[in-house]
Amino acid sequence: MAAQQDGARSRRLAVVAVTAVASVALAVGPGFAAGPGAAQAAAPPAPPSTTPAPVIPAPVTPAPVLPTSVIPAPAPAKPAVLPFGAFLDSGPLGVARMADLSRWLGGTEVKVAHTYLPGNHWTDIEGSPGFLDVWAHWRRGKPDRTLVLNVPMQEHNEDDVSDAAVRRLLRQGASGAFDQHFKALAERLVQLKVPDTVIVLGWEMNGTTYTHRCGPDPASWKAYWNRIVTTMRSVPGQKFRFDFTPSRGRDAVPWTECYPGDNTVDIIGMDSYDQPNGLSFDAQVKEPYGLQQQVDFAKSHGKPISYPEWGLFRNGDDPEYLRRMLAWIDEHKPLYNTLTDYCPHGVWQCPDNPASARVYRTALYDRTEEPAPVPTTPTPTPNPTPTPPYKPPADCSPLDLGDWVEYWLGGKLCIRLDWWSRTR
Repeated sequence: MAAQQDGARSRRLAVVAVTAVASVALAVGPGFAAGPGAAQAAAPPAPPSTTPAPVIPAPVTPAPVLPTSVIPAPAPAKPAVLPFGAFLDSGPLGVARMADLSRWLGGTEVKVAHTYLPGNHWTDIEGSPGFLDVWAHWRRGKPDRTLVLNVPMQEHNEDDVSDAAVRRLLRQGASGAFDQHFKALAERLVQLKVPDTVIVLGWEMNGTTYTHRCGPDPASWKAYWNRIVTTMRSVPGQKFRFDFTPSRGRDAVPWTECYPGDNTVDIIGMDSYDQPNGLSFDAQVKEPYGLQQQVDFAKSHGKPISYPEWGLFRNGDDPEYLRRMLAWIDEHKPLYNTLTDYCPHGVWQCPDNPASARVYRTALYDRTEEPAPVPTTPTPTPNPTPTPPYKPPADCSPLDLGDWVEYWLGGKLCIRLDWWSRTR
């Protein structure tokens, strides 16, 4: 729902022309173990004797029985943290900042990355070259990571398109007019080796902001959703999971009227922010089409839940909301959740919410798994062959495009010194 307010414009961050982005690595210092005490001096040898010494049994001293109150109890194990993440930026900065967020949380690993495809043109929705590469690279880094991708169902998705025009577009989509764009996206994701991406398709469809909204024609919207899912699932190698995510509450139309069916929905999500002004968390749970109805609806359909967007909003720095929402997440165990971390919603990148930031950080701080044992015998590694410094051809002048661009180009570019004469 916040995307229908001030947050919607923030998702248009383009990433085709980007500068170098450096991920921040968190260095963890080694621990120290107490060493053994000083060795005792050896006793001098006993003089030889011809008479065997009598064998005297050593006295047995029973171990003292300590009262229960003084026996140290084992430290309680920290509960396993549910897969979580935060929306930190649509482009490469969103990936780079995950390391910083993890460090702020005492090393707790961020396992969910969340970004949005721009919805300006169909080329955006197809996954334009360069946009998804950095996200796919992060996802492939570890097998237990999750990539969450919001995918618009229409171009000009935030251009205030009229209901009549939306109705026409939904009917065109239901008839297959836009199938090729979603097939191209599916092929792109499979090519990038992220075939298990979670697709949040047509999010907040029960509102009024987006061209992919459901209200003007729910029947055509559902048929269009089913068409998109069927098209993307037809691509060989795909393992996509499709997340049906309305905004919390009734909004413009009850989100249950837009539900396209169990065959094409894998997850039932909800975007839930601390709004409207003065609404308590209990009211957010109990309101029609609120948090409790989402949980009950998902259970009745045999689907897991998710929270792709959640955070602060109309009630300012609200630590009680953070406590209650984190407790709700712990109780109902969504497949994933991603906090929207920019002002006014966030807690790490937004200095306006210090009390809420303390609640979030305390809840997730140092929730790490036990480190793997260090091998006693290090594996020898061959001396690497030094890479010779780059030398441009004699007739070329190198262009400094930045490390990030050069990484994806596969090297540096240079321009021929005689280009001027060749164009005359």
